[in-house]
Amino acid sequence: MQKIYKKLLNLAEHQHAKRYLALVAFTESSFFPIPPDVMVVPMVLAKPSDWWRIALTCTLFSVVGGVAAYFIGLLLFETAAMPLIQFYGYQNNVSEFNEMYQYWGGWAVFLAGLTPFPYKIITIASGMAQLNLALFIGLSVLSRGFRFFVVSFLLYYFGDKIRALLEKYFGLITIVTGCCLLVIYFWLKSFSN
Repeated sequence: MQKIYKKLLNLAEHQHAKRYLALVAFTESSFFPIPPDVMVVPMVLAKPSDWWRIALTCTLFSVVGGVAAYFIGLLLFETAAMPLIQFYGYQNNVSEFNEMYQYWGGWAVFLAGLTPFPYKIITIASGMAQLNLALFIGLSVLSRGFRFFVVSFLLYYFGDKIRALLEKYFGLITIVTGCCLLVIYFWLKSFSN
């Protein structure tokens, strides 16, 4: 794992880094173990003015990879989805996501897409649960876009000063942010009833 991590850091400095980032974002959504943030951080720090292009690339390819994984869960449950989930030892995570999905509906995709919860499990489990594809894509764009754009902007704005903070508290920050967004949503919704 450490070898792959170091390879990704090297690719972040490559002249075609955005292409490699697109590939990593796509594959991480379905089977690759390391999140694209590993490349996003050094890429934004190296070229701060490109922060939004890096975030956009990461978001788009993460969602496209998520749609591919959705169809793996929908169409290839026994032959591909379960062996992949078992390979990574995420069997319990699928149960957690299904419980979250039963309680929160599509918001489970949004919340899990923000957090360190493995996105590949969300994408495959969404297909297995036959979540409405348009809803899945929309919520994936919102959550993944929010995650990558906020991280990229913070790196652009604060530079290397925020790097250690993001690396240490990223999970907590995204969970708190997601919960705040949900509270705001339900608060606004209460005015419309």
